[in-house]
Amino acid sequence: MPLYEHVFISRQDLSNAQAEGLIEHFSTVLADNGGKVVEHEYWGVKTMAYKINKNRKGHYAFLKTDAPSAAVQEMERLMRLHDDVMRVMTIKVEEHEEGPSVQMQKRDDREGRRERRN
Repeated sequence: MPLYEHVFISRQDLSNAQAEGLIEHFSTVLADNGGKVVEHEYWGVKTMAYKINKNRKGHYAFLKTDAPSAAVQEMERLMRLHDDVMRVMTIKVEEHEEGPSVQMQKRDDREGRRERRN
């Protein structure tokens, strides 16, 4: 099955438990349609570059999935209809990267890859 990565932003006035509950909800939608969530991450509340629906911040979540395209389309359709979800982005990938995403890595680990110029 094809591999996908999804990032979605939910409203800032949700609690952390509610935002993580959305991850579980959409994971079950995907599983009901023949797909599976390989890994998921909750990135927390982050400031956005511009306002969306009068919100300056949002809860970010990241999903790595292995699912048929019909299951992904159904999950995206339900995400777009959900009142708490503000934005969704899905990318088809050749393979999932091992380990945590760049957002979850410690700052020290990221600095080791690139030297800063003074």
